[in-house]
Amino acid sequence: MKKLPYLFTVFSLFVFLFGACTQEKTGGDIDNEEKKNNEKTPSGPAISIEVINDMVKSIPSPLEISFLIKDIEIKYDKTVLNAAENAKKYNNDYQRALNLGVYSTDLGYANIYEQTQDALFYLGAVKEMADALKIGQFFDFNTIKKLASTRGNLDTLLLVTTKNLENINDHLQEKKRPDLTILILTGGWLESLYLTCEVTKKQPNELLKTRIGEQKIILEQLLLLLSFYEQKNENIRNLISDFNKLNKIYENVKITYKSDPVVTKEVNGQLVTEGGTTSEIQLTEEDLKAVLETVREIRKKVIG
Repeated sequence: MKKLPYLFTVFSLFVFLFGACTQEKTGGDIDNEEKKNNEKTPSGPAISIEVINDMVKSIPSPLEISFLIKDIEIKYDKTVLNAAENAKKYNNDYQRALNLGVYSTDLGYANIYEQTQDALFYLGAVKEMADALKIGQFFDFNTIKKLASTRGNLDTLLLVTTKNLENINDHLQEKKRPDLTILILTGGWLESLYLTCEVTKKQPNELLKTRIGEQKIILEQLLLLLSFYEQKNENIRNLISDFNKLNKIYENVKITYKSDPVVTKEVNGQLVTEGGTTSEIQLTEEDLKAVLETVREIRKKVIG
């Protein structure tokens, strides 16, 4: 599967999970009902740090889709995003974590298209979710807002945000919130898939169709991560049930891998490496339509 490098910016805020998904859940601002459930149910099976990190690192940044959509010259469409004003209605950690991922993807999408005003709105939504989850203190939102308001500052944003990620990671390890971080990751992935589906529905594109098919692997990994916490959290059980419907559709998707010899050659004075493992996706139009409809239904429940 071809993937772009991970981009650790505020526009893909939840990417900090790649180093923070191995703790047990406790502490933080958890709802009373959720606390009650935690006392009655086990925390789930033990799993090594190496296994979790390897799984999470295989999930591509949601910014990949945003860059891809822009690169194939598809116009910016604000109507497909979760309205920033919806942030006020998310009143529990489950909703906030999922929608922090959603808003982070939407923020990246708006910024890549240089939609400065929309980016600022989504930065505000990200801040509201992060503050409610008790991790907003690790972001200098005033500096980030200033940078986001000026085009061409992605590299600087990268540096500023990367410094904050280490502090966030340490905090989450101390508070031991693996279910929270996994939900943020899941929300960002779902929004990326939703954006891809909406674009593909309006403007069919074989490359985007391939990306949709590739998500079969990611979905399986997310289901495994979420399964460790389904006994503790009814919301997560319901989310797993919804994702299982999507996974059932993806069972029809065939992914075959081909290995070509790796060759390094000189092109215009630079060394270029070609070959390696490539994938071929077989996704029928009927299954594609079913994926589009199911993703939309799941996302509708997530954003409310």
